[in-house]
Amino acid sequence: MKSKTALACLNALAQEHRLNIFRLLVQAGEEGMAVGELAAATGLAGATLTNHLHILRRAGMVSDERLGRVIQCRADYIQMNALLGFLTENCCAISADANCCAPVAVCKPTRRKL
Repeated sequence: MKSKTALACLNALAQEHRLNIFRLLVQAGEEGMAVGELAAATGLAGATLTNHLHILRRAGMVSDERLGRVIQCRADYIQMNALLGFLTENCCAISADANCCAPVAVCKPTRRKL
């Protein structure tokens, strides 16, 4: 990941509602959440939620898909893992402490069983 992309991701997440939306989508797994579910979970008005989702989408942190009348939103785990990797790629590079930090675990979502 390039610095410019990392800055776009961090900027998108640097707002309380957007961070909350992203965390909800991460918790939802690969299935994601419908926009209506996100609105109910966050209490945000439709236009406000849409604006926040657009910002997250432009940063590559969220994707969506129309399924009939429902728009299903999902966290982009590839982008999230790339950002985490970028932030930690040189962790403790100049430290003599071998236990300075552990490598970042990559998030691999699984589908929920019904």
